[in-house]
Amino acid sequence: MGARLLRLAVLVAVIFLVGRSLPAVVNPYLLQIITLCGISIILAVSLNLINGFTGQFSLGHAGFMAVGAYLSAAFTYYLARDWVAALAARGLPAAVGEAILVLAALLLGGGVAAVAGLVVGLPSLRLRGDYLAIVTLGFGEIIRVIFLNIEAVGAARGFSDIPAWSGLTWVLLWTALTIAVVWNVVHSTHGRAFISVREDEIAAEALGIDTTRYKVVAFVVGAFFAGVAGGLFAHYLGYVHTNSFSFIKSIEIVIMVVLGGMGSITGSVLAAIILTLMPEVLRPVKDYRMVLYSFLLIVLMISRPQGLLGTRELDLGAIRARLGARFGAGRGAAPRGTG
Repeated sequence: MGARLLRLAVLVAVIFLVGRSLPAVVNPYLLQIITLCGISIILAVSLNLINGFTGQFSLGHAGFMAVGAYLSAAFTYYLARDWVAALAARGLPAAVGEAILVLAALLLGGGVAAVAGLVVGLPSLRLRGDYLAIVTLGFGEIIRVIFLNIEAVGAARGFSDIPAWSGLTWVLLWTALTIAVVWNVVHSTHGRAFISVREDEIAAEALGIDTTRYKVVAFVVGAFFAGVAGGLFAHYLGYVHTNSFSFIKSIEIVIMVVLGGMGSITGSVLAAIILTLMPEVLRPVKDYRMVLYSFLLIVLMISRPQGLLGTRELDLGAIRARLGARFGAGRGAAPRGTG
């Protein structure tokens, strides 16, 4: 237990160090790409719990992201600014007040998104396959149209002037937390139940597993982190519009999960980074950028239909040991032509 707490403390310290030092050494464009990579990782890993490990087919993840983005942004826009001023008047530093309130905003956005996941999950997760995909797709579009017509959050103009209180540090913290939570859920006793639902739902029910309950739990947990990702997105850019949470966004997140491997957390991380970087890398080709992007996706899926890692995880310890053995052998070998 003590070793685990020590590793946690070291991880948090490293995240704060990187989050504070990196903006000073990289340009804003590169910093934005890194931050968006982190948000994409949160979305991909959380959806992988639903689509990859539980075997469902959700196309509404962008809807949960929209709930988190708009509600957390409304919280900080209408309430938190006055609270920061009130806390500063009592002697609390403005940075501390902002940190407390942005955390509250993210938890609010994630919590309401989780409730939305529960509301959608209870009646619809008795469905399977294409029927579930259609229901979740409809939910995502309903959420988008609702926010599109609410004047208090900008309606068709978009919601602007949102306090830009989240940055790389917040994104890295929530990325690490998302990976840790999903990893521990999947590798627990309950995680075996999730996987049994994916492998054979009828057999799982015959063994006494409440498949509907586990599907709803996966949906709620995934929706919570999608809502948090939406809150981070809103408070980083300072502006959100419903176009950012369209059906295409849900498809992009599904592609990250499929490309990384259905049931691989590290695969989702790699795919999220690749698919976030790829449009930027291809930007010099201008008009042909999205054509090449689509072509590369097709090539990847033909060559690796199971995804980059399939259901396996990237074993960093084994890679480190292999590299150490290779370089160690290289240093210990005698030069050619001697002896």
